[in-house]
Amino acid sequence: MLINNPKLLEKQRTLLMDVSVAGRRASTTPSMDVPLSDMPPAELLRDDLHFPEVSEPQLIRYFTHLSTLNYGVDSGIYPLGSCTMKYNPKLHEDAVRLPGFANVHPIQPDETAQGALQLMHNLQTYLAEITGTSAVSLAPLAGAHGEFTGLQMFRAYHLEHGQIQRKRVLIPDSAHGTNPATAAMLGFTVTSVATDNDGNVDMDALHKELGTDVVGLMITLPSTLGLFERHIVEICKAVHEAGGLVYGDGANMNALLGQVKPGALGFDVVHLNLHKTFSTPHGGGGPGSGPVCVSETLRDYLPDAVVVKIANNTYKFHRPAKSIGKIAAFNGNFGMLVRAYAYIRILGAEGLKSISENAVINANYVLAKLKGDYLLPYQRLCMHEVIFSAKRQKEHNVRALDVAKRLIDYGFHPPTMYFPLIVEEALMIEPTESEGREGLDAFIDAMLSIAREVEEQPELVRNAPYSAPMTRLDEARAARQPVLRWRADADKQKI
Repeated sequence: MLINNPKLLEKQRTLLMDVSVAGRRASTTPSMDVPLSDMPPAELLRDDLHFPEVSEPQLIRYFTHLSTLNYGVDSGIYPLGSCTMKYNPKLHEDAVRLPGFANVHPIQPDETAQGALQLMHNLQTYLAEITGTSAVSLAPLAGAHGEFTGLQMFRAYHLEHGQIQRKRVLIPDSAHGTNPATAAMLGFTVTSVATDNDGNVDMDALHKELGTDVVGLMITLPSTLGLFERHIVEICKAVHEAGGLVYGDGANMNALLGQVKPGALGFDVVHLNLHKTFSTPHGGGGPGSGPVCVSETLRDYLPDAVVVKIANNTYKFHRPAKSIGKIAAFNGNFGMLVRAYAYIRILGAEGLKSISENAVINANYVLAKLKGDYLLPYQRLCMHEVIFSAKRQKEHNVRALDVAKRLIDYGFHPPTMYFPLIVEEALMIEPTESEGREGLDAFIDAMLSIAREVEEQPELVRNAPYSAPMTRLDEARAARQPVLRWRADADKQKI
């Protein structure tokens, strides 16, 4: 059991302003080498910005200490379910910093950026092969942006075919939350489709909702329950027979690499999260990359522009015949494309296949070790992530949030909590393929130890964490009214 360390916490809470001494400087500015400019108008100037005056060692130690408080994939296992927080190989960082890639500009002439265009064309080809689709756009900047792009193509397709009455999008209740949000942003009506007792789409419920007003179905595969949809081929066929289209949320493609091609299952569009499946860094709002891969039916509707190969082995941007137009200022986050390209080329076909195999094995290892102490809502083997419920712990007045907070004391980042919404007290764990046996065992031991604490000392778990710089926050207020600047009465502020 880890306990509170007051001296450590006091050190962690020390602010630069607290050690400020007039006259100290952390840097020396060079002599002026440009003409002196006039100051802005007086009404634009402020005299209430009081910066801390500290020495260089104080400044360096302060920021170095702050960096040690960050937790990332380079620190340890990051079991944030549905996020695929896998390790990012450092070789990819070397590739993206090559001058020809790092210094390329998105609006320079095509003939001066042939290397970058060739990489993008090759990546389009690889992603189409991996997903079993006909064409790819690299333009979307994130997974949800890919969803937005896909549904815009759905709309354009139906309008061209005179199907103006199609306004409703069907979404299983086990889908990612961005799916209904995206559909609603485009003005569609969202209809939720229930999950059956085995974790699959309830086929009776689906058939009842299919009709001539349905735009299509958005489905996450594997679902956020960490399960492969056993009816997926039948589902796609039923939607197509009703005149709808099928959107595949490919955020969980990490479980399918080299095993299943969504296009072969019947998907019309599938987006990929390069910042998940193809190991490009993500977190903190970006950068992301969410290419859309489409069937032959929709290739002419792809956003402007895709990279095509022309005569003399040269490449250029091309606008498809029925394109929905531009969806971003430029064609994707290029650095993410370079990293994903390097990942695919280094691993090759067999390497990509091993990714999904190891991810699934790791998740099922966690499942097997913890199912005796945490409730497993669906008695099935999982895919890349496993969903537990803290309902047993709730009997001791301990909730999923408390378990997650206590994990911090054991040195682990918590898993995703309370998602998917259809699982009470959900704990969503995704170890990814990056973790070895030793790392998994340490995480499992911590989870088992917490389960014992819940039975023997529930109050201990309810009040965790004890070793973090900040313990229990008012999380709603911290999100809505964050304290982002120092104030003299900071020690009196209550978060």
